[in-house]
Amino acid sequence: MLKVGLTGGIASGKSVVGEMFVGWGAHLVQADGIAHQLMRPGQPVYNEVVRHFGGGILNPDLSVNRSKLAEAAFGSSTSLSPAVDPPAASPIPSRIEELNRIVHPAVIRRQEEWMEEMGSQDPTAVAVVEAALILEAGARKRFDRLIVVTCSEEQRVRRFAARQNLSLEAAGKEVARRMAAQLPEAYKTKAADFVIDNSGSLEQTREQAQQVWQQLSAEVTTPR
Repeated sequence: MLKVGLTGGIASGKSVVGEMFVGWGAHLVQADGIAHQLMRPGQPVYNEVVRHFGGGILNPDLSVNRSKLAEAAFGSSTSLSPAVDPPAASPIPSRIEELNRIVHPAVIRRQEEWMEEMGSQDPTAVAVVEAALILEAGARKRFDRLIVVTCSEEQRVRRFAARQNLSLEAAGKEVARRMAAQLPEAYKTKAADFVIDNSGSLEQTREQAQQVWQQLSAEVTTPR
């Protein structure tokens, strides 16, 4: 089995590339989905988050209001998932560190369990974990290969604005704040085994992703 990390900055197109890999036969799990499961009422992570951040982050049905949690952790209202895409570069506000200490280890453990399960089911599987903070969380060593998806700043802002239903101005400010708080994109691309530039057309992205997939497929079927 080949363990592959798929990462990139906010609104870079990680999910689009991940879906392409799935279409070619990869197994995929998203850290965001894992975080949502861990935040369900009754889960240990949910209990810890509520204990640390208070009942004010909850909806009437006692589920976590992710916007309120983000506001409590980041100091500004946002609908992003704080468990998956929080600012991680120094300096980090103590409340964000607090949230990361609760959520990140549990997410990483679940990712490890999932990859082990994929490997037991199919020894030739390509298991892809899509996560925004692989490098920031110190999880690079858990993967055989790392793929970083990039895009232009203009496209990043447009995509984020559309996703969050924000004006371009508001989206630009939030994207700049988020990107400044994470590891620089140049650092991520330097650490990557493969870089996919998602700044062009979807077909151009697909061509790059397919080339990467061919290399991954060849590697997993070759004895190491």
